[in-house]
Amino acid sequence: MCTSHAHEQGEAARAGAGRRGFLRATALLGAAATAGLALPATAEATSATWRPDPESRRFTLAVMPDTQYLFDGPSIDRAPVEASLRHLLDQGAHDNLVFLSHLGDLTQNGAKDEVGAISEAFGLLDRRGIGYSVLAGNHDVRASTTDQRGATPYLDAFGPQRFQGRPTFGGASPDGYNTFHLFRAGGREWMVLALDWRLSEKGYAWAADVLARHPRTPVVLTTHELVVGDDSLSAYGQQLWDRLIEDHDQIFLTLNGHYWPAGRATRENAAGHEVHLHLTNYQNRYFGGAAMIRLYRFDLDRNVIDVETVSPWILGRAAKGLNELERQESELSGDADRFTVGIDFAERFAGFDPAPARAARPASGMLVRDTVAYWRFDGHDDGTAVGGTVRDLSGRGNDLALVTVGGGVLTWSSDHHPDQPGHGSLEFQGYKSPLKGAYLRTVDGAPLNSATFGTGYTIEAFYRLPADWDPSHHAWSGLVGRTGTGGAAGRTGDDPDEPLATLSLSDDREPQWAMRPLNQEGIATNWGQETPLETWWHLAVVNDGRRTTLYVEGCPVVRNPTAAAVGITSVGLPWLLGGYEYGGRIDQILHGRLGDVRIVSRALPVSSFMNH
Repeated sequence: MCTSHAHEQGEAARAGAGRRGFLRATALLGAAATAGLALPATAEATSATWRPDPESRRFTLAVMPDTQYLFDGPSIDRAPVEASLRHLLDQGAHDNLVFLSHLGDLTQNGAKDEVGAISEAFGLLDRRGIGYSVLAGNHDVRASTTDQRGATPYLDAFGPQRFQGRPTFGGASPDGYNTFHLFRAGGREWMVLALDWRLSEKGYAWAADVLARHPRTPVVLTTHELVVGDDSLSAYGQQLWDRLIEDHDQIFLTLNGHYWPAGRATRENAAGHEVHLHLTNYQNRYFGGAAMIRLYRFDLDRNVIDVETVSPWILGRAAKGLNELERQESELSGDADRFTVGIDFAERFAGFDPAPARAARPASGMLVRDTVAYWRFDGHDDGTAVGGTVRDLSGRGNDLALVTVGGGVLTWSSDHHPDQPGHGSLEFQGYKSPLKGAYLRTVDGAPLNSATFGTGYTIEAFYRLPADWDPSHHAWSGLVGRTGTGGAAGRTGDDPDEPLATLSLSDDREPQWAMRPLNQEGIATNWGQETPLETWWHLAVVNDGRRTTLYVEGCPVVRNPTAAAVGITSVGLPWLLGGYEYGGRIDQILHGRLGDVRIVSRALPVSSFMNH
């Protein structure tokens, strides 16, 4: 529901405002620990089990790039890595952390002591059961070899045996150097495919098989080398694109280290979809990158990934006073370090995991208490002309008759709003000058014609405007309206030739509810925002007997007047669908499609709208 979503966004904004302060506090804790100071009992990795919310539509994937200069022969310093990992432990529930990926070059030489030291640091995550992946970079193994190189200290410490039994571990290639990991977030399954520094033929075959066995799962591919700089791939990165990424639409994001500075590229895959390729590496910066972590904050409601890059270790040293380089490096704000990626996730994933269409709902299920009219337009062949009467499915006798102007036609269509109960619509082909088209009106004597709705009402309609909609020919056409003028009703305030009620579309495609209440001489007006073409929209006008609110897609619009508006004035004349009268004569006919229309003689909550 839109109102609760707005509340969630407000909560998220407040959380974001406080995040920096919380980050600094948790980083201080990590720095104190790694400096050898005593930790409070609750600060060290506790026995509490890591439990991210699998249904929340906001979640975080953490990334740690090259840490090699922190693990270089006799120069081993675990403090920055442990500070970053402790930050993730402490902040994980707040950020709904679902996974961590290291991008390779954990060490400088791949020596046993180096690997052992960073392995011990990652034990912080092991003790809490947090899902993570690592992969070998060229400094962790002999750079001239592929994933068929055999035993190494890296494999001894970070091979498949380390991840066996972990809920997120999906499996490994027979050589042990490639792994895949599955986690649930946003109500669905996601994969991190962690690939070795250099894939062999067997490695490529294994990766393709993993993807084939999970055909509906979106994939984040991690590897050590791919992007070399903004908008460019390395020679090996191009091979990886050509042989694996381009033809697998599931891969929507790739993350790699190795090169610097950080950069981004976007490529179009064989399915015509964008793949975002990010280079993340800070080893060239102060203190070997200080175990910088990059946080990918997914927000499936906003269709974005918000990205930020921070060093909890440097922030944790703030209490002692940061040196000049540390002040520059604590939190990076460059275009390649702090940015937002816009992705329409449903559309992007539709090629390999299409969202199931919502089934049609029976008309009887739409007849909520006090329904006075319900019209739907399904069950007809596309393009055939409407003829005869369109029945009111409420059973109240508010049937619709066809009216043609200038030889115009009205046809059936199977097109519909994805959340519409009936899977069909009417296609109106109105034109302003000369006036041409066809519309519907309630039959003479229909009870709706005289109804005044003194205790409230809800009017709902679905509509879509085509790409050739032109304001000079199609503006101010009505979706639903009542005929009879203000002048005929003795209400001469404002323009007396305007109809008594109309839900129309302005020249800027703004929905407008303009009507004469029983308690006013003039016209009361609610305005919505511009609605784009080629998109289905749901409108609802709700009056609770005192005040009227216009909703677009279940969201209240800004221009809802606070003045009292009671009922709808009537002179006993018909209602129109797709037509608009001015001065008692038809003046404009809708150019677009109109889906289900329902009128209820009381205010409905948003949860009872037809699109819910």
